[in-house]
Amino acid sequence: MNKVYGSAAEALEGALHDGMTIAAGGFGLCGIPELLIAAIRDAGTKSLTVASNNAGVDDFGLGLLLATKQVKKMVSSYVGENAEFMRQFLAGELELEFNPQGTLAERMRAGGAGIPGFYTKTGVGTVIAEGKEEKDFDGETYILERGLVADLAIVKAWKGDEQGNLIYRKTARNFNPPAATCGKICIAEVEEIVTTGSLDPDLIHTPGIYVHRIIQGEHEKRIEQRTLRAA
Repeated sequence: MNKVYGSAAEALEGALHDGMTIAAGGFGLCGIPELLIAAIRDAGTKSLTVASNNAGVDDFGLGLLLATKQVKKMVSSYVGENAEFMRQFLAGELELEFNPQGTLAERMRAGGAGIPGFYTKTGVGTVIAEGKEEKDFDGETYILERGLVADLAIVKAWKGDEQGNLIYRKTARNFNPPAATCGKICIAEVEEIVTTGSLDPDLIHTPGIYVHRIIQGEHEKRIEQRTLRAA
């Protein structure tokens, strides 16, 4: 089975449809699948539900899909860097399901592991708990969170082999590994594709069994908040 594709557009062919749910990896602007996001924009797929830690910035990452109004709903934990996101949400043009950061990561991991739900103390007594089942364990109250299963997962890794085994670097590991597992189809973009067998099995973060398609590309690697010291 050949998993290597020539471009993001080719890798996405047949995997997109209006109204689908997409799980996107990345942490801020670190490790985001920027090539796949741009290709989804170009494909014009609309009414998307996107589960991602962040919503990109106004002209990069998931911000590209917000600018074209292809996103109907965001499932996120941090959205503070995107003015267009804020405008659409306050205008009632965009649905938002806020998740605590750890809860969102665990929802993705649980979905990928076939776990339909789990209990957590995070959010008890807040708006996060509204409408959710509560249960007491050892005198403490927990709320039920559902595992997240997406139609498509898009992730970005440092290296991958021809079978889709992936290695991430540093902060890119925060959300990419759980996102990769929870998609019915997972497409990965990497900085370098190496031959099968050349990666140390002990260093692989996402086994290739989760990855259906993989592409290699050039990445911009923006800095989300640049802080400079006075000269």
